This record gives sequence, C-alpha cells and structure tokens, in this order.
Amino acid sequence: MTKARRGIYAAAISPFNKNYRLEHSKLTDYCSYLLTDGGCDGVAPIGTTGEGSSISIEDRVSLPKSLCDAGIPCDRVIVGTGNSSTPDAARISKAALEYGYVNQLVLPPFYYKSVSDDGLYDYFSFMIDTINSDKLRIYLYHFPQVSQVPISVDLVVRLKKEFGPIIAGLKDSSGDFSQSAAFAQATGGKEKDFDVYPSSEAFYFKGIDAGCAGVISGSTNVFATLVQAAIKASDGPDSKEFKRVVEARSFIGGFNLMAAMKSAEANRIGDADWERLAPPLRQLKPEEKRKLYSGLSEIFAN
Repeated sequence: MTKARRGIYAAAISPFNKNYRLEHSKLTDYCSYLLTDGGCDGVAPIGTTGEGSSISIEDRVSLPKSLCDAGIPCDRVIVGTGNSSTPDAARISKAALEYGYVNQLVLPPFYYKSVSDDGLYDYFSFMIDTINSDKLRIYLYHFPQVSQVPISVDLVVRLKKEFGPIIAGLKDSSGDFSQSAAFAQATGGKEKDFDVYPSSEAFYFKGIDAGCAGVISGSTNVFATLVQAAIKASDGPDSKEFKRVVEARSFIGGFNLMAAMKSAEANRIGDADWERLAPPLRQLKPEEKRKLYSGLSEIFAN
C-alpha cells in the first residue's frame, strides 16, 4: 500500500463510445500520456471532469483492473469512487482496492440537499466500515457548486480524528482559496500527512505556502507542463512561467471545462471521438472550438 504522491494531478477526461460506455483502453492510454509527456505527477480519473457520475457502475467497477493491466502506478492515481448510493460507493471503492488503487476521491452523496454533517458522517463511516481495510486512503471531495453538498471543516476534522490515516486528504473545488487554506490549517495539512489539493493551478504556490500538497485540476489535462515549468523557475510565483499559467487558467475559464479539455485532446491526436460527452453535456460549438484552438496555440507559442 502506498499513499498517493504529492504534486500536479490532472482530473482526467473520459473517452466514451457511441453508447456512452467508458472506453477503458483509451482512458488508460491517455493516463499514460498524462504521466509522461503530459507533465503530470498523477491522475485522478472518473471524477467530475471525467464525468464520473455519468459513467455506469459496471464501467467504474471494472476500470481499476484496466488501470492495473496497463501498468498505471497505484501511487500516481486518485480514482473517483463516490456515489449517491452508499452501497454502490462502497462497491466501487472495494473494486479499486482489489487492484491496489487505495487512493480514492470520494464525492459525498449529492441528490439530497441541506443534509447534516451527521448524515454525511454516516455515509463516510459506512463506506469505511463496510470496506474494512486499513489500506484505504480517502480524499474527501468538496465541490459545493456542483454537488450542493458541502463538506465542512468540522466534518473533516471529525472524520480525521475518528479514522486517522484512512482520511488521507481533500480536494477543494470550491474555487475559494481561503477554503483550501482553512482545511489545511484545521488538519495540519501536509505536515500532519493530510493532503489538501486546490482545484486550480493558479493557486499552486499559495497552496504550498499554506500547507497544501499540490493541485488536482481539470485544466492540467492541457496545462500541466506549464505548471511544471513554473515550479522549476528560479523565481517561482514571480516568474514569467507562472504568469503564463495564471493567464492560461483564466483563458480556459471562458469555456465549459470538460468540453474544452475533450476538444483539445481530440485536436491533439486527431480523434474526433474524444469530443463526445455524456448527456446532458454537449461539445463545444464550432466557433468555440476555433477560439479554443487559437488561444491554446498562442499560449504554447509564448
């Protein structure tokens, strides 16, 4: 068992066939690319950017074997396993554990709104007790804009106190850096082995200073190499390389992120099938794609 290494993660996009089933081999090839030429330290497949909630339970349960067969290192994967059905969440998690993918990004159950911390505690504790493995490493997934079910600082502290190293970290997709900093401060952050990941590469240096472990971002499907260049730059957050990262993140914010990342990958390898999104999401319009490709060309030309 190995806890996920820290650093720059891409919330990997997911390839679908015409029946909206996950194309496992295509995804594993893509993860391999992200971990090499794509510039990522790790990948987080079938999360929000990977349209995880649109993927069938069967495909989610069978993906870990495909990742294993493809040789994707377990310590470089944080796989999405949350579900509105508590037993299904545990089932998906168990399937990942079977193939060594112990690091799991767990979205709270998101259908019912205005639920209590006690109710969310019941969900996570049921998963942990049902799975019954000391190897499990849960990364709580705070994404209130989409899930409408926020994870409070108090709940994080309570879970960490009760379950220790099993509660390994948190992805904060709120877009509010002060929230990421609050999670890190309350838990001790990486110094206490609790790894907080903001969801924007524009927060990277502030995050490291605040005790965060890196970033897990949808846009690092495309921009991870830019982030790595900024990290290596001698003047770090004041470097021209990091300025380009911030500008790139601002540019991509003008698009639906999942559709933009899929269009970028389709354009990179010349495979239009990569543009397919599961309903109700739709691909970019032609004029949006032209704007995207032009902007990306300019960003990477500088």
